[in-house]
Amino acid sequence: MVRARSVHLRCGSRWLGLLAVAGGLWPGSAVWARASSPQVLQPDSFRPWIERFNALDDETVTNAIPNAEAWSWLESRIPFFECPDAEVVRTYYFRWWVFRKHLRRTPTGWVVTEFLPPVSHAGPYNTISCALGHHLAEGRWLRDFEILDGTLRFWLRGHQGGPQPHLHRYSQWLAAAVYERFLVEGDPSGALVWLEDLVEDHRRWEREQARPDGLFWQYDVRDGMEESLSGSRTERHARLPLNCYMYGNARALAALARLARREDLAREFEQRADRLQSLVLEKLWDESAGFFKTLREDGQLADAREAIGFLPWRFGLVPPGRGYERAWQQLIDPAGFRAPAGLTTAERRHPRFRSHGVGRCEWDGAVWPFATVQTLDALARVLRHGASVPVPPRAWFDAFLTYTRSHQHRGRPWIGEYHDEVTGDWINRGRDRSKDYNHSTYADLLIAGVVGLVPQPDATVQVWPLLPDGAWDWFCLDGVPYHGRLLTVIWDRDGSRYGRGAGLQVWADGRRIGSVDGLRPLECSLP
Repeated sequence: MVRARSVHLRCGSRWLGLLAVAGGLWPGSAVWARASSPQVLQPDSFRPWIERFNALDDETVTNAIPNAEAWSWLESRIPFFECPDAEVVRTYYFRWWVFRKHLRRTPTGWVVTEFLPPVSHAGPYNTISCALGHHLAEGRWLRDFEILDGTLRFWLRGHQGGPQPHLHRYSQWLAAAVYERFLVEGDPSGALVWLEDLVEDHRRWEREQARPDGLFWQYDVRDGMEESLSGSRTERHARLPLNCYMYGNARALAALARLARREDLAREFEQRADRLQSLVLEKLWDESAGFFKTLREDGQLADAREAIGFLPWRFGLVPPGRGYERAWQQLIDPAGFRAPAGLTTAERRHPRFRSHGVGRCEWDGAVWPFATVQTLDALARVLRHGASVPVPPRAWFDAFLTYTRSHQHRGRPWIGEYHDEVTGDWINRGRDRSKDYNHSTYADLLIAGVVGLVPQPDATVQVWPLLPDGAWDWFCLDGVPYHGRLLTVIWDRDGSRYGRGAGLQVWADGRRIGSVDGLRPLECSLP
């Protein structure tokens, strides 16, 4: 069967055309026209950031878009952002500059890589599936559909018409990420074209790694978490990452099936999700520790609290108001996960914390951006839709700022594999291995978290900032693609910064569609 996708791009009152693909490369560009430029900010004012990153860079690895072309490529594709905190602004543009470095062209289209230099455990084009969900989350905010369409085509149909053999080398939340991308794009055809592939992917995981009790087993190394306190490279423990990912994937597949009007398939995956939810709550919750944990092969729960214990909230698995929220106390406890330089991957009180040496991808306590992002995504969901949690209102934003400040090394902007939880020093393995590492998100955290643009399946625009009142007097996020429109989100405490009135405002294609006084949730509809 030939599957075709149609994408309509609309900016202002003009349709920019129809783009179709049927199993091969896009015949044209899916980049939004320059006529759909930001409405408030001047892109050229941010060009010096990119020029500075280029000047500081030893460009030892060059993929599809070299540094010399970085600005011209980014200018036409990324949302623009400004705020009073220069480090946040610098990091925002730095992470887009890094993301661009990881784009490679293949016979099936674009792919996004994790490492810049070749690594032995990668597949064709240096691809690794571990951070695929992060890549889709970050890339969904680009005004360029080709990047993620090509990435999905590579992973799901790029090997003799089927999935890449190394897709399951690592756990990942692929179906959930595809659905979350649809929430931004707004056109279900872009997600439904992959429905059968994603259903088969789910069934393959079940064939390969489902336990008799219905949970999934995984080696810690294949969660991308080598040398963890609870896992093993050889034992088949029921670990939280794959179980939470499979729950999120099942919920996403049910939602996609319903969009496709396939009610039987939707009910099937809702039942699978319900069953897995019950198993996680029953078997992976440690009541005495007040935390979700790994269930070992011997039937005992691991003795360590780890950051993966927050993952159930990331995918909406935890029902609110039943006492599970007390786990979040550990996030702000210095004996738990709070450290001067970031959120640790294991509780600091554990006797084996940071006991596995250095330089072997240890998930025994050091700060790992991959986990930091997942934890902040989880907390954002709880703060917006869960019961009250035992953390101060500023906890999310403070952790985000600490994460932001970590993006430096020896006077240069930097994102690496992992770093010391006290000093913030990056743990680098080789000259280039950890440089410009693409294993986490930042733009997605800022857009969906700080600014609070929470994507919805319908024509609703929901803005729920996690920026504490009094932190910034103004910010502007401009040129955000959303449901075929370009959005602008403005916060201007007294109206003096942008001259468009005071408060929080949302504009679509240059037209204001909603506003509220103060930093509080705002919901409006696209015209």
